[in-house]
Amino acid sequence: MATRPRLSKAIEYGNVVNFWVEYPSGLIDLTRSQHLTADGVEPSLVSLTQLDIPVTGDRTIRVDKSKAAVVIIDMQNFFLHPELRVHKPGLACVDPLLKVIGPLRKQGVKILWVNWGLTDQELKTIPPAVVRGFMKGGFGGFGAEMPGNFGRLLMRDARNSELYGPLQEEYLKGEKEGTDVWIHKNRMSGIWGHQTALDLYLKENGITTLFFGGVNADQCVSGTFIDAYFQGYDCVMVEDITATTSPAGGLENVLHNAANSQGFVTNTSNIINASG
Repeated sequence: MATRPRLSKAIEYGNVVNFWVEYPSGLIDLTRSQHLTADGVEPSLVSLTQLDIPVTGDRTIRVDKSKAAVVIIDMQNFFLHPELRVHKPGLACVDPLLKVIGPLRKQGVKILWVNWGLTDQELKTIPPAVVRGFMKGGFGGFGAEMPGNFGRLLMRDARNSELYGPLQEEYLKGEKEGTDVWIHKNRMSGIWGHQTALDLYLKENGITTLFFGGVNADQCVSGTFIDAYFQGYDCVMVEDITATTSPAGGLENVLHNAANSQGFVTNTSNIINASG
C-alpha cells in the first residue's frame, strides 16, 4: 500500500474527550491535550511531558509520557529458550529490547511484561481450541511437566514461564525501581475479555498509548494489538522487537495492517533518539 499523502490542512479525529489531531507537517498529536484551533496552528512540543516519535508513512506521533506504556508480550523461556525451541527471530529482539527499555524508563513510560501465567483454576476454563493449539511439539499441553527443571507448561512461577535470560533480570531491576509491571494473561490476547488484568491496569493508570513488541507477532502480539485497537487505545508496533516463527509473510502482514489500518509502526532507534 502506498503511503498516504500528508494533509493539506489539519484534521481532528474522534470526539470531544477522545481525539487525535493530524497536521500538514505529518505530526499526529495523540496526547488529547489540545483540540484543533480555528487557525490550525500546530502546538509546540512540551518536552517535559511529551515525546515526538517518527513512524512509518512519513508521519510523527506525539505522545504523552505519563499516558504511554510498552507492552512486551511472551518473551518467556517457553518461547525463546534454546533448550525448548529454535526461535532465532525472537532471540534477535532481546538486544534492541534491552537497549530501548532504559531510555523509556527515564522518560516515565511504564514497562509492562505481559505473559502467559496460568493457575490450576484457569486450566478448567480454557476453551478446547486453545488447549489443542498448545498440545504440540511433544510438550503435552498446558500444565504438563516439561523436561529438565522448566516446570509445568506456562503455569505461574514455573521456570518456563519466566522471561528469557537477561530479560528476567531486567524486569526484576525495573520492578525494584517501580517502573516495570508483570501482568499475567490466559489467552493469546492479553486484553481479550471484560476486565482482563492488562485492561484493568491500563484504565486504572490512565494509559492511552501502547507500544507493542514480543512473540509471536502474528499470534499473541497481534491478538493483543488488535483487541487494544478495538477498545480505543493508540497502538504502535515496534518492528525490531517483534518477531515470529511463522513462514514468510506472517510478520509482514502484521506490520502492514498495523501501519495502514490499526495504528502505527516504528523502531527502537526512533524511540531512543526521541527520548534523548
